[in-house]
Amino acid sequence: MAQKIAGRGRATEGALRDIPRDALTGALRRESVKKNVAAIHVSGKLTLLQRKLSNVLLLNAYDHLITRPKHAIDARTLCLMIGYNSNDMETLKASLRSLAETVAEWDMLDQKGRQEWGVSSLLSYAKLSGGICEYAYSPALAEKLHDPKVFALINLNIQRRFTSGHALALYENCFRFVRTGSTGWWPIDIFRRLMGVDDSAYYENFKQLNAKIIKPAVAEVNKSSNIIVTPEFRKMARAVTDVRFLIKENPQLAMFEIDDGEAMRSSRTYQRLIAVGVGDRLARQWIAEHGESHVAEKLDYVAGQGRVTSPVRYLSAALRDDYSTSATPEPSPEAVEAAARRKAAEEEQARAEAAREAAVAAERRDRSERLARVRAVADSRNPTQRDADRRLFLRRLEGDLERADFARLGWGSALNARAIFAFWEELEPGIFEGIAA
Repeated sequence: MAQKIAGRGRATEGALRDIPRDALTGALRRESVKKNVAAIHVSGKLTLLQRKLSNVLLLNAYDHLITRPKHAIDARTLCLMIGYNSNDMETLKASLRSLAETVAEWDMLDQKGRQEWGVSSLLSYAKLSGGICEYAYSPALAEKLHDPKVFALINLNIQRRFTSGHALALYENCFRFVRTGSTGWWPIDIFRRLMGVDDSAYYENFKQLNAKIIKPAVAEVNKSSNIIVTPEFRKMARAVTDVRFLIKENPQLAMFEIDDGEAMRSSRTYQRLIAVGVGDRLARQWIAEHGESHVAEKLDYVAGQGRVTSPVRYLSAALRDDYSTSATPEPSPEAVEAAARRKAAEEEQARAEAAREAAVAAERRDRSERLARVRAVADSRNPTQRDADRRLFLRRLEGDLERADFARLGWGSALNARAIFAFWEELEPGIFEGIAA
């Protein structure tokens, strides 16, 4: 069944990239869906298209997860967004049934710092009637899915590029760690669970797990997404006991045409944002996160406040705190507390982002100095040595992308920086002395 579904998905994959964004409404116009850590870690057994379905349903419901008991979406639009034939209601029914039968389990700290465990079906119910798909989440799971403190932005344009459910599962589980650079160590049995193969005796053998799951999934993530992952293994005696993935941003992002910025830049809302002084990247981020109509509403609000000293800062606050000209009742204590938590989470995220940017800048300076040192040492060697160095290093590179980048840029290849530094440290011990780590 999984193979049948996947085949249908690939048959309509090309059409997905041509979905007219102006034909979608509300949250579906956004490109990314927030996935809570718990949600990412519970759907390992889902097929590729079931996982995509889960993400699109969450995107559609996200703004009203904790304020509405049920959600609805046009069934044909839903099929089109995930890659089903828009008339294939039987496949859609089977996938919705699978989501309702999938158990979501979370184990995390609550607001008071206490350990909280919970379990729920991924969908509490779903039904198709009159061309509309109606569905709901349990209140407990909806609260976890909407939690702003811990989430990853799953880009639906990237999601559509995956052809393997295991690869998409690996991407979702790794992407939230892109800022820290590593997933941390996962016991092998936990990793099998994340990949949805924990009940397969075949994959209890690490050789089979590595050959059939890890290597193909890593290759597809590195080829099809905005991150590059590198697996590392820890052994006890001769047995592999743990796995972790090193993560870095993919420097070839532009070649994947993931950013649908051209369509967004042609919108009236984008032009208004630029006119008031918002930068290109921030303008596209706001439109993607909040939706074009919501941003336009806040632009109207700011424009109605008369002369504003800093319109960009004012607009940022209006989006963050949802300023409105309409009269609203006094917020409840729960709403005030939720707003305070959201603001604290946003401030923490801003601090983390600033720290990350500082660390990235320092890392780039260090990398630039080290690569310059490598080029200087390499150029000082005779032609025979230089040729031997390049051939020896090329044999260490496993990926086609890495080899192609080295062939083009040589010792200046930033994509291969770590491997280059390790190679030259072995070849010329002390080569990087005097360069700050």
